Amino acid sequence: MYWRYVLKRIMIGLIIYMLIIFIYSVLFNVMFAVNNFYFLEGSIIPKIFTSWFDTLTFNYGQSNVIRSFKGETDVLKIVLERIPNTLLLFTSSIIIDIFFGIWLGIKKAQKAGGFMDKTTSIITMVFYGLPSWWVGLVMIMLFAFIFPLFPSSGILSVPPPETFLKRIWDIMYHMFLPVITLVFLNFWARAYLTRNIVLVSLQEDFIMSARARGIPERSVLYGHALRTSAPPILTMSILSLINSFSGALVFEGIFSWPGMGNLYWAAVQMNDIPVLLGNLSITTLIYIFGMILLDLVYGFLDPRIKIDGKA
Repeated sequence: MYWRYVLKRIMIGLIIYMLIIFIYSVLFNVMFAVNNFYFLEGSIIPKIFTSWFDTLTFNYGQSNVIRSFKGETDVLKIVLERIPNTLLLFTSSIIIDIFFGIWLGIKKAQKAGGFMDKTTSIITMVFYGLPSWWVGLVMIMLFAFIFPLFPSSGILSVPPPETFLKRIWDIMYHMFLPVITLVFLNFWARAYLTRNIVLVSLQEDFIMSARARGIPERSVLYGHALRTSAPPILTMSILSLINSFSGALVFEGIFSWPGMGNLYWAAVQMNDIPVLLGNLSITTLIYIFGMILLDLVYGFLDPRIKIDGKA
């Protein structure tokens, strides 16, 4: 039964999450004890289990140094207010990246070995190896200083706009440069992978049979080949969206974007262990939930996958 498979995947995900949180609790409590000489106060084992239970119940406590935008010390509020900023930047860029990457990959597969395919493949080889922080710095130098078209950092102007519409426009204006940088870096590789996946499907016997029956090439490409190629393309896309929740430590630092990556780096610099633990635990929970969701959706897209190995 499918519902048994769903419950099994959820239970396995919860067990994995509990084990990972326990490892986090051990590492952070030992580190905290070493830094503050808490070993002199006796065993830290009770503290480890207390921290483990509190983390599983989202009771992260109060931060040591870092404050929320409103000046609060509640770790959960500090972390949750950063998630929308990270999603706004990285999820937006990944959605654009997925759209253009899949579109270009299909075009490349349609005319494999042609001029566009060879040219874009060379461009992919060049840009795939470039570090995001270096490209980000180059983009800031070009479009924030040499040609001052966009702001170099931040999410809002100082002072921020007063009206709601102006505030939305100001956020979009500030995120334009980092979003363009991320899309420019990533969609080439997605297009190349999509091209290879679709190209394998185009060489299948049922594709040749469809063409022999006189089915239009557009229907063959989008109705047959792309449908067969959907599971690996969807896997690649969903994993990218899941990873967007954690942000990017160096990239957010370059653009001074107040997201999860920037929060993690600030917590490391200030040795704010409660914020570190809260950041990691929420990111881990989102990632495990995304993987479970991917497993459940995958079976609907690929009929070759059977539950529990049964035919």
